[in-house]
Amino acid sequence: MNVTTHDVLAGVGPRLHALRQARNISLAALAAETGLTASTLSRLENGKLRPTLEQLLPLARAHGVPLDELVAAPPTGDPRIHLRPVRRSGFTVVPLTRRPGGIQAYKVIYPPAGKSATTTLQTHEGYEWFYVLNGHVRLVLGDQEYRLGPGEAAEFDTRIPHRIGSADSHAAELLTLFSAQGERAHLSPALTSPA
Repeated sequence: MNVTTHDVLAGVGPRLHALRQARNISLAALAAETGLTASTLSRLENGKLRPTLEQLLPLARAHGVPLDELVAAPPTGDPRIHLRPVRRSGFTVVPLTRRPGGIQAYKVIYPPAGKSATTTLQTHEGYEWFYVLNGHVRLVLGDQEYRLGPGEAAEFDTRIPHRIGSADSHAAELLTLFSAQGERAHLSPALTSPA
C-alpha cells in the first residue's frame, strides 16, 4: 500500500481530536498545556491547518504518546514493540501493547514507599488487574489493606477508592492491565497522584 505524505497528514487531525476527547479536556486546557492557541488546536483537529513538527512535539508530550502515533507513520513490518517509559507522579509506566482501544498492558514501577507524590485514594470508572513481578506492593482498596509479593495478582473494580504503591524501601514492579477508563485515570499527563 502506497501511503502519501498527504494521506499521513490528513489523519493527524482526527487522531488529535480523539486523543483530546479520550482525556476529556477542552481546547483551552490543552492550549495551556502545550503553549499553542486554542484556535490553532481547533484548526489542526479539523484539518484546516497542516501540522508542523513544532506543533506536534508539544501535543505528543501533552497526550503522552510517541510522535509516530500522532502521524500514524506507515508500519515498517517490524512486529516488536519499542518500549518507551513514561514517568507520572513519581512512578514509571512502560506500555507493552500498542493497539488502540480496549484493554492495554503496562509494566508499572512504583518507587520505594514514602517516595510517591501523595497517598490520596482514587476512584474512576473501569476495572484493573495487576501481577507483582518484583518487590512488595501495598494495595489499599476501600477500608481494606493488602500486601502482595512476587507472583501474586489482584483484580478489582476501580469505582472502589484505591491506591497502589511499594510496600517497603524497595521499588515494586507490576504487570498491569487497564481498561480505557483506567488508562485515562492513571496515565493522563495532568495526573498529580499515582493510583
